[in-house]
Amino acid sequence: MPLLLALSTLWGGSYALIRVGVATIPPITLIAARTAIAGAILWGCALAQGLSVPRAPGLWRQFCAQAVLNSVVPFTLIAWAETRVPASVAAILNAMSPVFATLMTWLCVRHEPVTGRKLLGVVCGLSGVALVVGRSALGGWGGDLLPELAILAASGCYAMAAIYGRNFQGLSPLLPAAGSMACGAAMLIPASLLFDAPWRLRVSSASLSALLVLAVFSTALAYVIYFRLVQTLGSIGTTSQAFLRVPIGVALGALLLDESLPGTAWLGLIAVVAGVAMMTLPTTGAAPGESLSPRRGQR
Repeated sequence: MPLLLALSTLWGGSYALIRVGVATIPPITLIAARTAIAGAILWGCALAQGLSVPRAPGLWRQFCAQAVLNSVVPFTLIAWAETRVPASVAAILNAMSPVFATLMTWLCVRHEPVTGRKLLGVVCGLSGVALVVGRSALGGWGGDLLPELAILAASGCYAMAAIYGRNFQGLSPLLPAAGSMACGAAMLIPASLLFDAPWRLRVSSASLSALLVLAVFSTALAYVIYFRLVQTLGSIGTTSQAFLRVPIGVALGALLLDESLPGTAWLGLIAVVAGVAMMTLPTTGAAPGESLSPRRGQR
C-alpha cells in the first residue's frame, strides 16, 4: 500500500507538471526530454547496483514494445491533449486504465479473475467518462472532444502496458524501467528534431522546472515503483493507483493552476473513482492484493 500511494502521488502530480511544461515546450520535445532524462537516471541507478546491460535482442524488443505502450504513445497523447484541456480533466479521464485493463483481461488474456463487482465498476467508470466528455461530444470534433479521446486512448495504452509488463517477471524493476525509457527516447528524439527544431525554442523557467521534476520524480522514480508493483500486485492491481491518483491530480490542478470543473465533471469524477474502487479494492476477508492477482505467489 505505501508503494501504491507513492506512485499515485507521483503520477497524480504529473498532469499539472505537463500542463506547465507544454506552455512553452511542444509535446513531442517535452516527452523526448522526459524519457531521455529519466532513462539516463535509471541506467545510472541500475549500473550503480551492479546490474549489467541486457544483451539479448529479444529482451530489447520487449523493452521497445513496452516503451510504445507505456511512454511514447500515451505520454505524447496526454501532453498534446493538455495543450487544450485542463490538467484536472486529464487526471479524471486517464483514470480509465483499470477499466480498460479489466475489459482486456476479461475478453482476451484471462490471467486474472474478473468478478461481477469489477464489471459493475466498468459500467460506473464508463458512465463517469460519459459525464465528463458529454458536453464536448455535443460540441463536435472542433471542441475538446478530440483531446479528451486522446487521453482515453492513452489510458488504453497504459492498460495494455500493465498486462504486457508481466513479461518482465524475474527481472529487477530497474531494467524494464530503464530499458523502456531508453527505447522511448530513441524513438522520440528524432521526431523532436524533425518536427519541433528544439534549438529554436524559447523555454520559460517554469516549463523547464516542470520538465525536470516530471522526468526525475514522476517518471524515473515512479517507473521503478510501477514495475515492482506489476510483479507483486498484477496488472489490474497496479492500475488501481488510478483510484488514488484522480483526487490528487484534480486537487493539484485546482491549487496550482486555478482550474475548476463543471458540475457534470464532478459527477463524472465520483463515478470514475467509484468504478475504479469496485474493480481494485480487495474483497472482504481477502489479504491485500489477493483478489487482484491470483498469481501473486509466483513472483
